[in-house]
Amino acid sequence: MAVSAAFWAGRRVLLSGHTGFKGGWLALWLQELGAEVFGYALPAPEAPSLWQVARLAERVPGTLADIRDAQRVADAVAAFRPDIVLHLAAQPLVRESYRAPADTYATNVMGTLNLLEAVRATPSVRGVLVVTTDKCYENHEWVWPYRESDALGGFDPYSNSKACVELICASYRDSFFRATGVALATARAGNVLGGGDWSPERLIPDIFRAWQEGREVTLRYPHATRPWQHVLDPLMGYLQLAQGLLIDPEHHASAWNFGPDSAGVATVGDIVRQLAERWPGEARWSVSPDSQPHEASLLALDSSKARQLLGWSPRWSLDATLQHTLDWQLAWQNGRDMHTVTREQIAVHQGETNE
Repeated sequence: MAVSAAFWAGRRVLLSGHTGFKGGWLALWLQELGAEVFGYALPAPEAPSLWQVARLAERVPGTLADIRDAQRVADAVAAFRPDIVLHLAAQPLVRESYRAPADTYATNVMGTLNLLEAVRATPSVRGVLVVTTDKCYENHEWVWPYRESDALGGFDPYSNSKACVELICASYRDSFFRATGVALATARAGNVLGGGDWSPERLIPDIFRAWQEGREVTLRYPHATRPWQHVLDPLMGYLQLAQGLLIDPEHHASAWNFGPDSAGVATVGDIVRQLAERWPGEARWSVSPDSQPHEASLLALDSSKARQLLGWSPRWSLDATLQHTLDWQLAWQNGRDMHTVTREQIAVHQGETNE
């Protein structure tokens, strides 16, 4: 099931979290496919941001409000009358969840509930995709990748809040949506890379900020092993899955993993070394001597379900992912039109131009 412009053309899509990193890329891709996109999110949290530098505010209409505001969410969904709802709005940072656990649960859990309640009251909606995380599993730090049927858990408040979201979605699917013909799925991915991510306390943004300013990068978890993928790869999976929700809801309304194969698994230290080899200048790093909040040291996903039933697989290798991410960053530093650069990378990913 390839991403289909014929499917998306004229489709009314409500996208929560459209001012964020993943949401911004997805909003622009949906518009490239001809969809009518309406966003719901807080204002872009960083300056600079993808929302700002790719001039998305000029192109993506929406409501700038808190997902925790149930009435604003209900009003926005009712007024737009979407066909499909893609829910990406979240508090997405592990370390921030330690500092503000109550806010993290309120945003991720109650915010999702607010959106699902708004969907229940809006007859136009036929499909809902809720994006969670690969960290929603009960992580035993074992070498086997996790499947969609494995136990949910989550050590830190962020990860645990997303496990809660998975349970809420399963309940709403069984209790309400099946009876009304609304197909609800969840998507689990993590550690995405790509241009336009300036989030604090994330590996790639921290690296680029430091090296651009001539500073040394301090690594907190250099031996942590993660599956890495370009942001466009899971977004492609989300689009394929959303199509399936409307075309064949019975076989798509469930949980799905979107992770790279074993070649995309590397340590934090490996990522830094590979980027340092490509960086056009001095690139220094060291390891923090301070103790850090707990984060899983090993985590991988089994995406066999998406590969077999959706025909999904990552298009870009880890090497290509790092190169495209760096190319975007350097284009921004060199003053290029980042709306054009972002669209060009989407086109390359779709195979519309030659790499």
